[in-house]
Amino acid sequence: MTVKIQVYSDFVCPFCFIGEEPLRQAADGRDVEIEFMPFELRPYPMEGMSPKSDYIQQAYKQSVQPLAKRFGVDMELPMDLDPVPSTHLAHQGYQFAREEGEGRAYVDAVFKAYWQEGQNIGDMNVLTGIARELGLNEAAFQDAITGGTYVQDHKEALGRARAEEIQAVPTFIIGNQRLQGLHSKEAIELAIDEQSNAGIKPGESCGPEGC
Repeated sequence: MTVKIQVYSDFVCPFCFIGEEPLRQAADGRDVEIEFMPFELRPYPMEGMSPKSDYIQQAYKQSVQPLAKRFGVDMELPMDLDPVPSTHLAHQGYQFAREEGEGRAYVDAVFKAYWQEGQNIGDMNVLTGIARELGLNEAAFQDAITGGTYVQDHKEALGRARAEEIQAVPTFIIGNQRLQGLHSKEAIELAIDEQSNAGIKPGESCGPEGC
């Protein structure tokens, strides 16, 4: 039985990036279907959220770095990107990539561009470069995003997040189970296995008279 996993996430969320690793490990060898679900933490720049602020620096050193090390994730706080870029264009780019069968690869590439390469993922040139690296038609990609082709799709995606009452990311919806926040590989594996076995009644069998 294929277990569907919806991952509500935003590209500028450090815990979302870290959470990709235990999810990948837990899904390996299991019959799962993973769907990225867009969420915008900060649609507009917020005062005090500069990566150079004492608050962000302290939070990164005390919370993010230890968890990144624990989960074996290589990442750096993008100090030169101030303010933190908006992700609405990156999310719209995901819609294009998904339709072209490269949704998962696009998500990985955008996370890597921001957290490992310090690129401004709010910049169309950066996003178009990612599309090119994935073998997508960069002209079509750029035209679709700048032309607003996926604006409504993105609004609907954010609407689904509100309907699901998503308050924080990452949030993993695994079958009918919800895991909010960063979780270990083992916790995700347990949720997947429980959903995979749901509906299987112990002792079910067939005999000469039928099933």
